[in-house]
Amino acid sequence: MHKLLDLYLTFAKVGGMMFGGGYAMLPILQREVVDNKGWATADQLADYYAVGQCTPGVIAVNTATFIGASQAGVAGAVAATLGVVTVPAIIILIVAAFLSNFMHLEIVAHAFNGIRAGVTALILVSVIKLFKGSVKDIPTFLIYIVVLGLAAAGSFLAAPSGMEQVWNFVTSPVFLVMVSGIAGFLIKTAKGQGKGGQDK
Repeated sequence: MHKLLDLYLTFAKVGGMMFGGGYAMLPILQREVVDNKGWATADQLADYYAVGQCTPGVIAVNTATFIGASQAGVAGAVAATLGVVTVPAIIILIVAAFLSNFMHLEIVAHAFNGIRAGVTALILVSVIKLFKGSVKDIPTFLIYIVVLGLAAAGSFLAAPSGMEQVWNFVTSPVFLVMVSGIAGFLIKTAKGQGKGGQDK
């Protein structure tokens, strides 16, 4: 029961600081889950993020569920998930009730501009952390470049005429994560076979 309470309170703390969505919360998760609690390594946290990206649902909630399950099974998954959504849900209810009355004010618009700028910085920090922990050699760098190119193309370029569905599928996060995983597996397998052949 102490473990479940610890999971709930820790992720409630994370959820309360989760401005900007799942990517912006990575530095906070790094500090709370990896540095303070030791519930996961930096590499494991990156893996949870990758899986959370290609599964249905909010990436922050998915990641909390994975970590909770790794620590205390189904009960831990429920505790962590409830924890990470509690504070945001309360704040959203309050904001939804009152924000419409203030959205027309210029000061509110300026405040949101500042928030967006700050969130952009948090996401950039998350990207740098993930890059350092994941891109470790030439094969992973090549995977990174290819996926970055496809993701950027999907975001900024129009689909070729008559190929909209194929284009959307090839540039979707789910497809890109799956292909990255398959490529990593094949490269690792090939390296293992190459070393085995050299040993012989």
